[in-house]
Amino acid sequence: MPRHASPASAAGPPRRFVRRHPWLAALALLLVAVAVLIALWDWNWFRGPVERAVHASTGRSFDIGGDLDVDLGWTPRISAERVRFGNAAWAREPTMAAAERVDLRLELGALLRGRAVVPELRLRRPTVLLEIDPASGAGNWAFGERGGESRVRLRSLWVDQGRLRFVDPRRRTDIRVGLASERVRGGPAPVRIAGGGLWRGSAFRLSGVAASPLGLRDADAPYRIDLRARAGRTRAHARGTLFDPLRLRHFDLQFALSGQDLAELYPLVGLALPPTPRYALDGRLRRENTLWRYSGFRGRVGDSDLSGEAGIETGGARPYFRADLHSRLLDFDDLAGLVGAPPDVGDDASAAARERRDGRVLPDTPYELEKLRAMDADVRLRAARIQAPKLPLDDMDAHLLLENGLLRLDPLDFGVAGGRLRSTVRMDARGAPIRTAVQAEARGMDLSRLLPQVQLMRNAVGKAGGRVDLRGTGNSIAAMLGSSDGEVALGMGPGRISNLLMEMAGIDLAEILKFKLAGDRMIPVRCAFADFAVADGAMTARSLAFDSTDTILIGAGTIGLRDETLDLTIRPRPKDRSLLALRTPLRVDGTFAKPRVRPDLGALGLRGAVALGLGSIAPPAALLATLELGPGQDAACGGRYAR
Repeated sequence: MPRHASPASAAGPPRRFVRRHPWLAALALLLVAVAVLIALWDWNWFRGPVERAVHASTGRSFDIGGDLDVDLGWTPRISAERVRFGNAAWAREPTMAAAERVDLRLELGALLRGRAVVPELRLRRPTVLLEIDPASGAGNWAFGERGGESRVRLRSLWVDQGRLRFVDPRRRTDIRVGLASERVRGGPAPVRIAGGGLWRGSAFRLSGVAASPLGLRDADAPYRIDLRARAGRTRAHARGTLFDPLRLRHFDLQFALSGQDLAELYPLVGLALPPTPRYALDGRLRRENTLWRYSGFRGRVGDSDLSGEAGIETGGARPYFRADLHSRLLDFDDLAGLVGAPPDVGDDASAAARERRDGRVLPDTPYELEKLRAMDADVRLRAARIQAPKLPLDDMDAHLLLENGLLRLDPLDFGVAGGRLRSTVRMDARGAPIRTAVQAEARGMDLSRLLPQVQLMRNAVGKAGGRVDLRGTGNSIAAMLGSSDGEVALGMGPGRISNLLMEMAGIDLAEILKFKLAGDRMIPVRCAFADFAVADGAMTARSLAFDSTDTILIGAGTIGLRDETLDLTIRPRPKDRSLLALRTPLRVDGTFAKPRVRPDLGALGLRGAVALGLGSIAPPAALLATLELGPGQDAACGGRYAR
């Protein structure tokens, strides 16, 4: 009969194995348990602890709306879907950052020491909102109850189809850009940027490359950028280093700026500059706290070259603009915006043409009082040469001072026809309308260069000068002059002038014919002077004469600065005899834009020179210093007619 094993004997071998090899049995049981655990494990069980840990570290809410997964290793890889990071308590938007998917690696050794070191972080479709508290000026990127930084150290960041928004309500700034990381060899990946928004209330577009967003964490670390921006017709290209870029407190950039009109910078940076033609400048732009400095810049404004240094201090009650500017060749048309006239170049040529069609010469565009009061300024502009085909200008030295609406040009000096025109201008825009005072003195101007368009004046010899003292009110140059009071005086000392020109002024037909056939010659000039009293924009001649050895011209009448009209009578009195001398007065009338010189046909042949009080042609004593007549020469000015 066969023998059967008992249950105890059947279970004997496993029991004997356990008794004989307890550690091997325990290891086998652990492996089975781990296998079962891995098969049943769900990392989503840890979402709650992770969310609470991030909240404790940053003081912000943190949510994982999708799956949480972990690939174990010495540097485990963690992935999470639909992640959201909360905003500061003062912010309107509840979310500061969110991402469709987050992948990161952690260093276990650092984590065991109480620090979170993330060697790599990859974000898919992240959105980040950076904003400044309008009440305190704090940024929402300062974490923790005391505004300190997070204990998380991030070494590498990769952004895939990200979006970044920066909002500063106090400066009316709202910037929205797209971000995408670019592959580089070694180091944090830079990001390609494209977008735009509002900068100080003005719409703009932005594109370029910036360093990894990791650089935004440390305000003291350099942050490299190469960005191009466009706001309306203004373009900028900045390349260099920022410090604390979200607040723009410090930076050192090579900065190119171009556009159609420098006045369009006012809404962008608060810099109140006069209208200009198109410009392009490039220089070094730095900021140190409240001081912005644009140094070593070169470029062009209209047809003029421009270089120098400029800076703006923003820490006071008003921005303070300082500049030291130089031009080797200055096109005078490019200064038109300073006096309220449209530049006659580029896109502004049509505006200048319209002004000419209106028949006005004096600029009548009002100054903007808001801009004159918006900032203070100290600007020096020196031009070595001036291009002005219709004006005998040589060079310029201007110093502008603006303080709380009070503007002074002191000096405003020009080289004119080989001489100097020195002037000061005071414009008080603290009230309305603007009150203006102008004082100017000219000396040593060559007569031949004063009227380069007049053929018969090209060989003239002599020095001219004068003085202007005017005061007026109005918000444009035309309004100021049209209401002005004061005086204007011009004079010339001994010289030489075309005999033919003087015979033509006296309408001496016989002499004109003689010089046309035999050739012109130069005759001595004793003097010339014009003395006008100005009242409410009307210039009235108190004394007006041109005295040569051949003819004396005596004038009277008015010049209307308000309506830009001429009403002068010039009476020639030849000093020789001629059978064909008509001796008729000359009428100078019309407007500044279209002056007319014609014989007074109604007085033809009347010899009306005696009708003018001859004593009135004596040169005004105030002009003697300006005329530079020389020792003993002034007594002959006007000859026996002046006596």
